[in-house]
Amino acid sequence: MNAVDHINVDVNDLANCYEFYRETLDLELLRPPEDFQGDHAMFRVGSTVVTLAETGRADAWGEVGLDHPLDKAHIAFDASREEYDALSKELDGQFPKQGPYDWGEFEGFYFLDPDGNLLEVITYDPPAGERERPLLTHDDVE
Repeated sequence: MNAVDHINVDVNDLANCYEFYRETLDLELLRPPEDFQGDHAMFRVGSTVVTLAETGRADAWGEVGLDHPLDKAHIAFDASREEYDALSKELDGQFPKQGPYDWGEFEGFYFLDPDGNLLEVITYDPPAGERERPLLTHDDVE
């Protein structure tokens, strides 16, 4: 295997998720919904394509039922420190123990898209100054 070519994400509300992935996550748009037969949208993240598919089978996770992010598989996006900090601030408070996490070589923060799919943003860049709050670790998710 050389790389992950594409990932399909089940969504219940394509319009709402399309706006979130395009505007909030600022992913590069490859094909908008109107370019497809069926309810899809396609984005590029580095060399990987993320396709939203309106299947009605989105995870619909929320604060109830999600005690910590290791409860569920997820997609992680690598970002600069600036992007990471902005997303962490904007999406904080969705569920307990979102992060930030110390995963050794990188820092991670978990969040939900509008249909409850679990996502993570990570950064390998150190913070510019003092941390506003301590990093969580594996011990904090038990």
